[in-house]
Amino acid sequence: MSGENDEFGLDELLDEVSPPQPLPEPAPPETLPTMAAPSEAEFMGESGAVTGKARMEAAYGTGEGEGQGMAMVAQSATPGSGTIFHQIYRPWRGNLNPRWVRNWSILRHHVYGLFSKGHRPWPMTTKLVVVIVLFGSLLPIISMSIAALTGLDALMTIYGVSRANLWGHILGTFHNTCCWPLLTALIVGGLISEDRQFGTSAIYFSRPVTRTDYTLMKYISAALILSMIIVLSYCAYYAAAIILNNEGWAYLLDTLPFFLVGLVVAFMLFVTFTSIGLALSSISTGRFFPAVAFLGIIFGSRILAFLIKLLFSEDTLYLISPYDNLAHVGQWMMGLNTTYEFPAAWSFVALLLMNGVSLYILISRVNSLEVTRE
Repeated sequence: MSGENDEFGLDELLDEVSPPQPLPEPAPPETLPTMAAPSEAEFMGESGAVTGKARMEAAYGTGEGEGQGMAMVAQSATPGSGTIFHQIYRPWRGNLNPRWVRNWSILRHHVYGLFSKGHRPWPMTTKLVVVIVLFGSLLPIISMSIAALTGLDALMTIYGVSRANLWGHILGTFHNTCCWPLLTALIVGGLISEDRQFGTSAIYFSRPVTRTDYTLMKYISAALILSMIIVLSYCAYYAAAIILNNEGWAYLLDTLPFFLVGLVVAFMLFVTFTSIGLALSSISTGRFFPAVAFLGIIFGSRILAFLIKLLFSEDTLYLISPYDNLAHVGQWMMGLNTTYEFPAAWSFVALLLMNGVSLYILISRVNSLEVTRE
């Protein structure tokens, strides 16, 4: 064989091949890299590697133990191979914002949504109705401008500033039938009912927001939106009458008391409408029922009292109508001849009862809101 290898030159090739090297000895166990146990960082939203790997068996099974009313607990197929689940609850130890900041956030969430994005998404139909109602409440200013330009005294008498016109601008048939009830129904319809429907109350009450603050801010939000439309149009009407007629200080001093009484009547109007609307919203889980129920109460009670008066010539049933109670009290405060046969004090007491019952329903229903979704 040696000769044969030499014949083909294999001996020289074999001599060039280096002998096999011995395998390295394994490192001692203490020098091997050890995998760190899973830290809490991976569960706290920080960077971290999840090292636990395990196969989970079925949490609930059939067959053995089913008739005993017992559930099989999920277990790891290979005990000790890793962490199945790890969760730690830690209390918040930071500094909270003041109470007024939390309340302001609720108020801003509802009010700013009418003008800007990023807050409560008011429907486009609601925004459109708000613009239409505002334009409708400013129509007397247009009529008064025409009267001032044409110089017709009869037209100015109809649309100029007077006790009856100041009262009618707040509690008149057009404003208190076509404008304010419709606006209130759209605004207060979903303020609380949608929190109950979508579980938003869980977000509120899981924060340091008390139910008193929640109720108060919801109430102020609705009343503020209504007051912006009602008071703005009322003040604009009074200011336009002074500017267009070029009136002086004597006219201002004569009409200012009636103007201030009209502001008080406007305050009573949006407070009463807000109380009734939020009470209806708190007992519902949608925005449709509170809106329709509010319109039904305002118009239905008035129509019912009107029919009773036609049949029995008795107008005492007007006490169940918020519309007529406000109109009666407003006529008495403005010094106008009332169109009702019973005393104005009865209507005032009826308004107090309506607001009291509405607030009681609102508070009791808010106290029943759970932290979890209903």
